[in-house]
Amino acid sequence: MLCLSPLITTLVLIGLVMQGWPVFFYHRRLGVNSAPFIMVKFRTMTVGPSLSAKHDVSRLTSWGRLLRRLSLDELPVLLNVIRGQMSLVGPRPLPEKYGPRFNDYQNRRHEVRPGITGLAQVKGRNLLSWGVKFDYDIDYVEHHNFLMDLKILFKTFQQVVKGEGVRAETQEIMPEFMGSKQPENKGSSNKND
Repeated sequence: MLCLSPLITTLVLIGLVMQGWPVFFYHRRLGVNSAPFIMVKFRTMTVGPSLSAKHDVSRLTSWGRLLRRLSLDELPVLLNVIRGQMSLVGPRPLPEKYGPRFNDYQNRRHEVRPGITGLAQVKGRNLLSWGVKFDYDIDYVEHHNFLMDLKILFKTFQQVVKGEGVRAETQEIMPEFMGSKQPENKGSSNKND
């Protein structure tokens, strides 16, 4: 954080000039064992309620698009890592309201601390369906180790530099997860998302 503080300070000041206050976005997410926590990111949209993913695309500011494309909106999340609420690598934390929508298989993603990046992010990011993402999350839960985390971090760096896995027309905004009616086993959740 000390090394990144000049960059974060610069982004705060530019954010104030480009889109005003507030600079940060706070959102309740599910952590390890489904415990909720407040995740902090740089704000990338105009202030207002979220109606849908399609509506959210229209709310992206020009500054927000740049922050998302370079993944700089994630820098404040390092505070969540320092607090022990998140790890650098793990399943991405999802909104608290999704909690009741997970089946037992999908809920296994909460057996580990959520991460800034994860296996699903390096395998396709938001170009993947919810079901495929959950399969990667559970695969991570079952097989993660230090070497795997290093590989994911390296691949994440490559993707950020190359801008891979970003769907231009949606600017990385996933449709809301509404739940799955499929049986609760591997590979089933990607059929009805």
